[in-house]
Amino acid sequence: MKTNWDEVKIFIKPGPTDMRKQINGLTILIHEEMQYDPFTGNLFVFCSKNRRRLKIIYWDRNGFCMWLKRLEENKFPWPKDAEECREITETQLDMLLDGINFFNAHKNIYFSAVS
Repeated sequence: MKTNWDEVKIFIKPGPTDMRKQINGLTILIHEEMQYDPFTGNLFVFCSKNRRRLKIIYWDRNGFCMWLKRLEENKFPWPKDAEECREITETQLDMLLDGINFFNAHKNIYFSAVS
């Protein structure tokens, strides 16, 4: 996979996805539920109900590619609520694949004045 990370966005679909779906079914989810164009070359990440499998699909010049990772032990951290599709960074994707739960990381707090 040759990817120019400066141009690629990574989107996850919160909540479980039926892992029986293959490329055609997942591209329908991308287009209809997530409201994105699956032909952009962006990466779209889906997780199984038991959180042991991830599928990533993307358009590569002349066809779709699908990547699957199945854990033999443990589970992937994954947001449970079905909020809008969320964009993550390359670093966050690496953390996700390593099992680091950045979804519940401390949020930045910004203050405008001192009281």
